[in-house]
Amino acid sequence: QVRLVESGGGSVESGGSLTLSCGASGDTASTICMGWFRQVPGKTREGVAIIEHNGTTRYLNSVKDRFTVSLDTAKNTLRLQLKSLRPEDTAMYYCAAALNKYEGRCDYTYWGQGTQVTVSS
Repeated sequence: QVRLVESGGGSVESGGSLTLSCGASGDTASTICMGWFRQVPGKTREGVAIIEHNGTTRYLNSVKDRFTVSLDTAKNTLRLQLKSLRPEDTAMYYCAAALNKYEGRCDYTYWGQGTQVTVSS
């Protein structure tokens, strides 16, 4: 079992910055992937940034060069730095953890409650 708690969301103007944090507890030593996802009501949830246990990171194309994901293993904290925010980045952001892979892809089974990011134009 892994418990995830996000924080750091808020309202900013276009071009602004935020840093989201996700504190993890429980069986964190067994996690092989952690990631940030976002969802807008009525739309499909999308992966924003993930980091694997070997340090490999992957980003949604629309956030490359603007968002940075990092994992502080000493503090069991996943972070997402958001810069140059755009109105289309407005969404509920969720942290997730995977303990296994399925068909070569991280199988996220633990999710946080989400933190809202709102970007005004």
